[in-house]
Amino acid sequence: MTGVLALERVTRDFGDRRALDEVSFEVRPGRTTGFVGANGAGKTTAMRIVMGVLAATAGEVTLGGRPLTREVRRTFGYMPEERGLYPRMRVLDQLVYLGRVYGLSASQARAHSEEMLERLGLSERGHDLLQTLSLGNQQRVQVAAALMHDPVLLVLDEPFSGLDPLAIDAMGEQLRERAASGVPVLFSSHQLELVEQLCDDVVIIDDGRVVAAGSADELRARRGGRRYRVEVDVPPGTDLATLVDAVPGARLVSVDGATVLVELDDSADDQVLLAAAQRLGTLRELARVRPTLAEIFREVVR
Repeated sequence: MTGVLALERVTRDFGDRRALDEVSFEVRPGRTTGFVGANGAGKTTAMRIVMGVLAATAGEVTLGGRPLTREVRRTFGYMPEERGLYPRMRVLDQLVYLGRVYGLSASQARAHSEEMLERLGLSERGHDLLQTLSLGNQQRVQVAAALMHDPVLLVLDEPFSGLDPLAIDAMGEQLRERAASGVPVLFSSHQLELVEQLCDDVVIIDDGRVVAAGSADELRARRGGRRYRVEVDVPPGTDLATLVDAVPGARLVSVDGATVLVELDDSADDQVLLAAAQRLGTLRELARVRPTLAEIFREVVR
């Protein structure tokens, strides 16, 4: 098992513009970490610094507590945002070539290439030119290239972009397998539902600063409060929003027809909420609501 990848107060300036501002987070072995943020938030810059494509203006990146060297980075698997494969080269030949670049023998490179193509559902396309494949299948080849040499760390920039559901499933399975083997996996994505489904940990970056980091459950807990969806049939003219007035420690989040979303702080009693809803009208539903990653994201980047 490899060590923890740690970014410690990493800063990157481009002239007068600060792209990263003392960014710190960890990617732990055996866990997938989703790196999310709006366009221009700094995700790609941070990933390029991890891979040594860019140098940090300040701060440090370590693996297992040790600074990264060129030799260590050669053991990483990297899928850049701008794909770097050769469109007029046959898929299998390309992967074998990349395996040799990573230091594999010819036989090892071919065996690894064939194995990766089979795992990603591309074994019948190995002798096709890359440019003849669909964009989704080209994406699978790019992932195969990143996994060719059994990397000790995976860094993937928008790996699911443009993929169909079957390709997403195949790629997600590969990431889970790598994480299960003890490899730290870091990937960025705008598809927050997918990040929530695949990731053990999440890092949210906004305008070059980390604004939240931890597991999805930890991020929910840090928000404070418990949310409940309450559906009540009320008499005509009754304002459903007044429900929170009868519940100390309650805050109205939203009202949608006969449904109200209420947040309770630590001092509030959900049984008081239940009684207040029953007094207001005919109670149809009262259910605890877990905020989605998308909701957490919107709240922390406001």
